[in-house]
Amino acid sequence: MSYVLRSATLADAPAVTDLLNAVDLIEIGRPETDLHTVEADLKHPETDLAQDSWLAFDGDRLVAYGLLWDESSGERVDIDHYVLPEHQEAGRLLLEAMEARALRKAVENGCARAVVHLHLNVRPTLDTEVIRGRGWSVVRRYHVLRRPLDRAADLAPVPPAGVRVRACADEADRRRVHELYQASFAGHFDFQPRGYEQWLHDVDAQGLDWSLVWIAATDGLGDTGFLLARDDREAMAWIRSIGVVREARGRGLAGLLLRHAFAAFAARGRDTVGLGVDTSNTTGAPELYARNGMTVHYAVDTWEAVLT
Repeated sequence: MSYVLRSATLADAPAVTDLLNAVDLIEIGRPETDLHTVEADLKHPETDLAQDSWLAFDGDRLVAYGLLWDESSGERVDIDHYVLPEHQEAGRLLLEAMEARALRKAVENGCARAVVHLHLNVRPTLDTEVIRGRGWSVVRRYHVLRRPLDRAADLAPVPPAGVRVRACADEADRRRVHELYQASFAGHFDFQPRGYEQWLHDVDAQGLDWSLVWIAATDGLGDTGFLLARDDREAMAWIRSIGVVREARGRGLAGLLLRHAFAAFAARGRDTVGLGVDTSNTTGAPELYARNGMTVHYAVDTWEAVLT
Protein backbone atom coordinates (compact mmCIF):
# COMPACT_ATOMS: atom_id res chain seq x y z
CA MET A 1 0.00 0.00 0.00
CA SER A 2 1.31 3.46 -0.88
CA TYR A 3 0.63 6.49 1.25
CA VAL A 4 0.63 10.19 0.51
CA LEU A 5 2.63 12.12 3.12
CA ARG A 6 2.61 15.84 3.72
CA SER A 7 2.94 18.36 6.53
CA ALA A 8 -0.11 19.65 8.42
CA THR A 9 -1.74 23.07 8.48
CA LEU A 10 -4.18 24.53 10.96
CA ALA A 11 -6.95 23.75 8.46
CA ASP A 12 -6.24 20.03 9.02
CA ALA A 13 -7.24 20.26 12.70
CA PRO A 14 -10.76 18.76 12.21
CA ALA A 15 -9.38 15.74 10.31
CA VAL A 16 -6.65 15.24 12.93
CA THR A 17 -9.28 15.45 15.69
CA ASP A 18 -11.34 12.76 13.96
CA LEU A 19 -8.26 10.52 13.69
CA LEU A 20 -7.34 11.00 17.35
CA ASN A 21 -10.88 10.21 18.43
CA ALA A 22 -10.81 7.03 16.33
CA VAL A 23 -7.61 6.08 18.18
CA ASP A 24 -9.24 7.04 21.52
CA LEU A 25 -12.17 4.75 20.77
CA ILE A 26 -9.83 1.80 20.21
CA GLU A 27 -7.48 2.53 23.13
CA ILE A 28 -9.79 3.77 25.90
CA GLY A 29 -13.28 2.94 24.69
CA ARG A 30 -14.60 6.41 23.90
CA PRO A 31 -13.55 9.58 22.03
CA GLU A 32 -11.98 12.20 24.32
CA THR A 33 -10.11 14.58 21.98
CA ASP A 34 -11.46 18.10 21.44
CA LEU A 35 -10.84 20.27 18.38
CA HIS A 36 -9.46 23.19 20.38
CA THR A 37 -6.81 20.92 21.92
CA VAL A 38 -5.55 19.85 18.49
CA GLU A 39 -5.57 23.46 17.30
CA ALA A 40 -3.49 24.52 20.32
CA ASP A 41 -0.97 21.76 19.55
CA LEU A 42 -0.67 22.85 15.93
CA LYS A 43 -0.03 26.41 17.11
CA HIS A 44 2.80 25.33 19.43
CA PRO A 45 5.49 28.07 19.31
CA GLU A 46 8.30 25.48 19.21
CA THR A 47 6.76 23.76 16.18
CA ASP A 48 7.35 24.71 12.56
CA LEU A 49 4.48 22.88 10.89
CA ALA A 50 6.26 22.75 7.54
CA GLN A 51 9.10 20.73 9.10
CA ASP A 52 7.66 19.36 12.35
CA SER A 53 4.30 17.86 11.39
CA TRP A 54 3.34 14.85 9.31
CA LEU A 55 0.11 13.48 7.86
CA ALA A 56 -0.25 10.15 6.06
CA PHE A 57 -3.23 9.52 3.78
CA ASP A 58 -4.62 6.32 2.32
CA GLY A 59 -6.50 7.88 -0.56
CA ASP A 60 -8.54 10.66 1.03
CA ARG A 61 -8.46 9.11 4.49
CA LEU A 62 -6.06 10.39 7.15
CA VAL A 63 -4.53 7.29 8.77
CA ALA A 64 -1.50 8.63 10.69
CA TYR A 65 -0.40 11.90 12.25
CA GLY A 66 2.79 13.11 13.91
CA LEU A 67 3.92 16.31 15.60
CA LEU A 68 7.32 17.35 16.98
CA TRP A 69 8.27 20.18 19.30
CA ASP A 70 11.41 21.31 21.10
CA GLU A 71 10.99 22.97 24.50
CA SER A 72 14.50 22.32 25.79
CA SER A 73 16.59 24.09 23.12
CA GLY A 74 18.94 21.19 23.83
CA GLU A 75 18.92 17.45 23.26
CA ARG A 76 15.39 16.75 24.58
CA VAL A 77 12.74 16.63 21.85
CA ASP A 78 9.07 15.57 22.16
CA ILE A 79 6.87 13.91 19.57
CA ASP A 80 3.25 12.80 19.27
CA HIS A 81 2.41 9.85 17.03
CA TYR A 82 -1.00 8.39 16.14
CA VAL A 83 -1.82 5.67 13.63
CA LEU A 84 -4.77 3.45 12.84
CA PRO A 85 -3.90 -0.20 13.62
CA GLU A 86 -4.32 -1.46 10.06
CA HIS A 87 -1.84 1.13 8.72
CA GLN A 88 1.39 0.28 10.56
CA GLU A 89 3.52 0.99 7.50
CA ALA A 90 2.27 4.59 7.50
CA GLY A 91 3.12 4.79 11.18
CA ARG A 92 6.62 3.49 10.50
CA LEU A 93 7.19 6.04 7.72
CA LEU A 94 6.17 8.88 10.03
CA LEU A 95 8.32 7.56 12.85
CA GLU A 96 11.40 7.44 10.60
CA ALA A 97 10.81 11.01 9.46
CA MET A 98 10.26 12.22 13.02
CA GLU A 99 13.43 10.56 14.30
CA ALA A 100 15.47 12.16 11.53
CA ARG A 101 13.98 15.57 12.22
CA ALA A 102 14.52 15.22 15.99
CA LEU A 103 18.20 14.48 15.48
CA ARG A 104 18.61 17.43 13.10
CA LYS A 105 16.86 19.64 15.64
CA ALA A 106 19.18 18.56 18.45
CA VAL A 107 22.23 19.08 16.25
CA GLU A 108 20.97 22.57 15.41
CA ASN A 109 20.81 23.14 19.18
CA GLY A 110 24.51 22.24 19.43
CA CYS A 111 24.03 18.71 20.81
CA ALA A 112 25.61 15.45 19.71
CA ARG A 113 22.45 13.41 20.28
CA ALA A 114 18.68 13.69 20.55
CA VAL A 115 16.76 12.26 23.50
CA VAL A 116 13.23 11.84 22.17
CA HIS A 117 10.11 11.19 24.24
CA LEU A 118 6.78 9.85 23.02
CA HIS A 119 3.66 9.19 25.13
CA LEU A 120 1.64 6.11 24.17
CA ASN A 121 -1.32 4.33 25.72
CA VAL A 122 -0.19 1.08 27.38
CA ARG A 123 -2.16 -0.74 24.67
CA PRO A 124 -1.55 1.56 21.73
CA THR A 125 -2.68 1.32 18.14
CA LEU A 126 0.99 1.60 17.16
CA ASP A 127 2.74 -1.79 17.07
CA THR A 128 5.25 -1.44 19.92
CA GLU A 129 7.50 -4.09 18.37
CA VAL A 130 8.19 -1.54 15.64
CA ILE A 131 9.55 1.02 18.07
CA ARG A 132 11.31 -1.53 20.27
CA GLY A 133 13.12 -2.68 17.16
CA ARG A 134 14.25 0.89 16.59
CA GLY A 135 15.74 1.19 20.06
CA TRP A 136 12.83 2.76 21.96
CA SER A 137 12.09 1.70 25.54
CA VAL A 138 9.63 2.65 28.29
CA VAL A 139 11.10 5.00 30.92
CA ARG A 140 7.98 6.17 32.81
CA ARG A 141 4.30 5.41 33.34
CA TYR A 142 1.47 7.86 33.93
CA HIS A 143 -2.11 7.25 34.99
CA VAL A 144 -5.07 9.28 33.83
CA LEU A 145 -7.42 9.34 36.81
CA ARG A 146 -11.07 10.29 37.05
CA ARG A 147 -13.68 10.80 39.75
CA PRO A 148 -17.46 11.25 39.71
CA LEU A 149 -18.81 14.55 41.00
CA ASP A 150 -21.94 15.22 43.04
CA ARG A 151 -23.32 18.72 43.50
CA ALA A 152 -24.81 17.80 46.90
CA ALA A 153 -21.75 16.02 48.27
CA ASP A 154 -18.85 17.96 46.75
CA LEU A 155 -19.10 21.21 48.67
CA ALA A 156 -16.38 23.84 48.94
CA PRO A 157 -14.01 22.96 51.81
CA VAL A 158 -13.40 25.41 54.64
CA PRO A 159 -9.67 26.29 54.76
CA PRO A 160 -8.00 25.73 58.13
CA ALA A 161 -6.86 28.69 60.20
CA GLY A 162 -4.01 30.56 58.58
CA VAL A 163 -4.74 29.27 55.05
CA ARG A 164 -6.46 31.15 52.24
CA VAL A 165 -7.51 30.14 48.72
CA ARG A 166 -8.15 32.78 46.07
CA ALA A 167 -8.99 32.69 42.37
CA CYS A 168 -6.43 33.92 39.85
CA ALA A 169 -7.83 37.41 39.30
CA ASP A 170 -5.30 39.50 37.37
CA GLU A 171 -1.98 39.57 35.55
CA ALA A 172 -0.02 39.64 38.80
CA ASP A 173 -1.78 36.46 39.92
CA ARG A 174 -1.06 34.78 36.57
CA ARG A 175 2.61 35.55 36.92
CA ARG A 176 2.52 34.23 40.48
CA VAL A 177 0.97 30.95 39.29
CA HIS A 178 3.75 30.66 36.71
CA GLU A 179 6.37 31.16 39.43
CA LEU A 180 4.72 28.58 41.68
CA TYR A 181 4.49 26.13 38.78
CA GLN A 182 8.18 26.47 37.98
CA ALA A 183 9.18 26.13 41.64
CA SER A 184 6.93 23.21 42.56
CA PHE A 185 7.68 21.10 39.47
CA ALA A 186 11.41 21.81 39.19
CA GLY A 187 12.39 18.43 40.66
CA HIS A 188 9.92 16.36 38.66
CA PHE A 189 10.77 13.91 35.89
CA ASP A 190 11.20 15.53 32.47
CA PHE A 191 10.53 19.05 33.76
CA GLN A 192 11.55 21.76 31.28
CA PRO A 193 11.90 25.33 32.64
CA ARG A 194 9.58 27.69 30.79
CA GLY A 195 9.48 31.47 30.59
CA TYR A 196 6.21 33.23 31.29
CA GLU A 197 5.16 33.71 27.65
CA GLN A 198 6.10 30.12 26.77
CA TRP A 199 4.13 28.85 29.76
CA LEU A 200 1.07 30.88 28.72
CA HIS A 201 1.05 28.99 25.45
CA ASP A 202 1.61 25.66 27.20
CA VAL A 203 -1.58 26.17 29.23
CA ASP A 204 -3.46 27.61 26.21
CA ALA A 205 -4.00 30.84 28.11
CA GLN A 206 -6.20 32.38 25.43
CA GLY A 207 -8.79 29.65 25.93
CA LEU A 208 -8.36 29.32 29.69
CA ASP A 209 -11.05 30.31 32.20
CA TRP A 210 -8.81 31.91 34.83
CA SER A 211 -11.56 31.70 37.45
CA LEU A 212 -10.70 27.97 37.52
CA VAL A 213 -7.12 28.69 38.58
CA TRP A 214 -6.56 29.05 42.32
CA ILE A 215 -3.69 30.07 44.59
CA ALA A 216 -3.24 28.82 48.15
CA ALA A 217 -1.47 31.03 50.69
CA THR A 218 -0.47 30.46 54.30
CA ASP A 219 0.39 32.80 57.14
CA GLY A 220 4.11 33.19 57.28
CA LEU A 221 4.93 31.67 53.87
CA GLY A 222 2.56 33.60 51.60
CA ASP A 223 1.61 32.06 48.24
CA THR A 224 2.67 28.43 48.36
CA GLY A 225 0.48 26.38 46.02
CA PHE A 226 -1.76 26.50 42.96
CA LEU A 227 -4.25 24.46 40.98
CA LEU A 228 -4.92 25.03 37.28
CA ALA A 229 -8.11 23.50 35.88
CA ARG A 230 -10.11 23.61 32.65
CA ASP A 231 -13.79 23.24 31.80
CA ASP A 232 -13.53 23.07 28.01
CA ARG A 233 -13.26 19.31 27.55
CA GLU A 234 -16.43 17.57 26.46
CA ALA A 235 -15.54 14.24 28.09
CA MET A 236 -14.86 15.58 31.59
CA ALA A 237 -13.66 18.54 33.61
CA TRP A 238 -9.88 18.54 33.81
CA ILE A 239 -7.24 19.46 36.39
CA ARG A 240 -4.16 20.22 34.34
CA SER A 241 -1.70 20.76 37.19
CA ILE A 242 -1.51 21.14 40.94
CA GLY A 243 1.62 22.03 42.85
CA VAL A 244 2.87 23.08 46.26
CA VAL A 245 6.36 24.46 46.87
CA ARG A 246 8.65 22.19 48.83
CA GLU A 247 8.72 24.21 52.07
CA ALA A 248 4.90 24.10 52.36
CA ARG A 249 4.31 20.42 51.64
CA GLY A 250 2.73 18.19 54.27
CA ARG A 251 0.18 20.81 55.35
CA GLY A 252 -2.77 19.51 53.33
CA LEU A 253 -2.71 22.34 50.79
CA ALA A 254 -2.84 20.09 47.72
CA GLY A 255 -5.84 18.21 49.10
CA LEU A 256 -7.56 21.49 49.94
CA LEU A 257 -7.04 22.80 46.40
CA LEU A 258 -8.21 19.49 44.95
CA ARG A 259 -11.47 19.49 46.91
CA HIS A 260 -11.94 23.17 46.05
CA ALA A 261 -11.79 22.24 42.34
CA PHE A 262 -14.18 19.30 42.83
CA ALA A 263 -16.72 21.67 44.40
CA ALA A 264 -16.35 24.28 41.66
CA PHE A 265 -16.89 21.75 38.89
CA ALA A 266 -19.80 20.07 40.68
CA ALA A 267 -21.47 23.48 41.09
CA ARG A 268 -21.12 23.97 37.32
CA GLY A 269 -22.97 20.71 36.73
CA ARG A 270 -20.02 18.58 35.62
CA ASP A 271 -20.36 14.92 36.55
CA THR A 272 -16.74 13.79 36.14
CA VAL A 273 -13.29 15.29 36.71
CA GLY A 274 -9.94 13.91 35.57
CA LEU A 275 -6.20 14.51 35.81
CA GLY A 276 -2.89 12.86 34.96
CA VAL A 277 -0.24 11.71 37.43
CA ASP A 278 3.26 10.27 37.22
CA THR A 279 3.06 6.89 38.96
CA SER A 280 6.65 7.38 40.20
CA ASN A 281 5.91 10.81 41.68
CA THR A 282 7.75 11.09 45.01
CA THR A 283 5.64 13.88 46.53
CA GLY A 284 2.75 11.56 47.43
CA ALA A 285 0.45 12.74 44.64
CA PRO A 286 -0.86 9.28 43.62
CA GLU A 287 -1.80 8.53 47.23
CA LEU A 288 -3.42 11.95 47.63
CA TYR A 289 -5.62 11.41 44.58
CA ALA A 290 -6.59 7.91 45.71
CA ARG A 291 -7.63 9.23 49.15
CA ASN A 292 -9.85 11.74 47.39
CA GLY A 293 -11.73 9.16 45.36
CA MET A 294 -9.84 9.23 42.06
CA THR A 295 -9.40 5.95 40.19
CA VAL A 296 -7.46 4.87 37.09
CA HIS A 297 -9.16 5.60 33.77
CA TYR A 298 -6.23 4.45 31.60
CA ALA A 299 -2.42 4.32 31.62
CA VAL A 300 0.17 5.98 29.37
CA ASP A 301 3.83 5.07 28.96
CA THR A 302 6.66 7.47 28.15
CA TRP A 303 8.87 5.88 25.51
CA GLU A 304 12.40 7.16 24.98
CA ALA A 305 14.91 6.86 22.14
CA VAL A 306 18.47 8.20 22.19
CA LEU A 307 19.49 9.09 18.64
CA THR A 308 23.04 9.80 17.50
